Amino acid sequence: MPDAYIIDACRTPRGIGKPGKGALTHLHPQHLGATVLSAIAERNNLNTAEVDDIIWGTSSQRGKQGGDLGRMAALDAGYNIKSSGVTLDRFCGSGITTVNLAAAQVMSGMEDLVIAGGTEMMSLHGQGVPEGEIPLMDAGNEHLRELHPQPQQGVCADAIASLEGIPREALDELALVSQQRADAAIKAGHFDKSVVPVHNRDGSVALDHEEFPRPQTTLDGLSQLKPSFEAMADFPLDGEGLTFRKMINQVYPDLEITHVHHAGNSSGVVDGAAAVLLASPEYAKAHDMKPRARIVATANMGDSPTLMLNAPVPSAKKVLEKANLTKDDIDLWEINEAFAVVAEKFIRDLDLDREKVNVNGGSMALGHPIGATGSILIGTALDELERRDLQRALITMCAGGGMAPAIVIERV
Repeated sequence: MPDAYIIDACRTPRGIGKPGKGALTHLHPQHLGATVLSAIAERNNLNTAEVDDIIWGTSSQRGKQGGDLGRMAALDAGYNIKSSGVTLDRFCGSGITTVNLAAAQVMSGMEDLVIAGGTEMMSLHGQGVPEGEIPLMDAGNEHLRELHPQPQQGVCADAIASLEGIPREALDELALVSQQRADAAIKAGHFDKSVVPVHNRDGSVALDHEEFPRPQTTLDGLSQLKPSFEAMADFPLDGEGLTFRKMINQVYPDLEITHVHHAGNSSGVVDGAAAVLLASPEYAKAHDMKPRARIVATANMGDSPTLMLNAPVPSAKKVLEKANLTKDDIDLWEINEAFAVVAEKFIRDLDLDREKVNVNGGSMALGHPIGATGSILIGTALDELERRDLQRALITMCAGGGMAPAIVIERV
């Protein structure tokens, strides 16, 4: 099977994703997508008429983020109208899935030049949504709820920590490490190769640096934060007294949930976008493109929808098996820090060297623009492989519905 090469990757800085508080919140999400698509084209002198497809991830496809954001962002970026686009939703896993599907198109011989990526403006989440609306609570969804109760993800994180016996102290320690590593990476310029500034329409700079990190974080400060999901666990969802806690207890009747996640050890709410350029070896050679990495293997895995966040470990094992590799063959790991327990359980279950995992910090420090994060992590891992002169990285993340995509990349 032919290779799929990664030629380049870029992303925006991540802006605080709260209306009126973040530097990007006044922009249209299409503009963020256009920013990275413009940059990837300019950096690689692309003839955009030869871009076979643009595969984009956006989790909340409603309002301003609806209407095939990948195609519209490409048009906004001035791409040739021949370059097609599609937008998909695998919740948090969308940005890895877009790269995986782009790689599959190239490796199958169906396409030669594909751009993958994603956009998410979390500052828009909830806008245009009727108050109190929760999709799984819609009338007509009773059968699915009976089969697979699916609570709010923060409540799931607390449930997993309770089931696994992982104390808050361990989660806070991991959150502190994330902040410290992100701060060190920013100061050392580890993200400079991939980060492109976002400009306003008038040409002024909207954001050219990471806006979310809190380098002043201390362990004592984290220990004083109030758990975020205890009240949510018991919030009445219907007139029958259904709550997220009861949903979990339908499947785990004896579980007493201890609430250990809070704003400091959960992923940050941010806006951002990312793009990854993939090409076939033939196209890269014909156009004098220097490949930076190749796709070794990709995988998808489902796990319990009720716990929602536990699929990364089986997904990582699956992609390693498909690649005919062991964990010792992986130099760097990126596991999205949706919540501290996701990364902590991943490290414990796979018995990983912590010095190889999320070495530049993660979403607890930098934020998690849902549909874009996977593509961001792939670019971050690639940059770090090059900086350290290492060979392989494995990237994975949990996603709604109890899923996790995964990918192994290898420097060329």
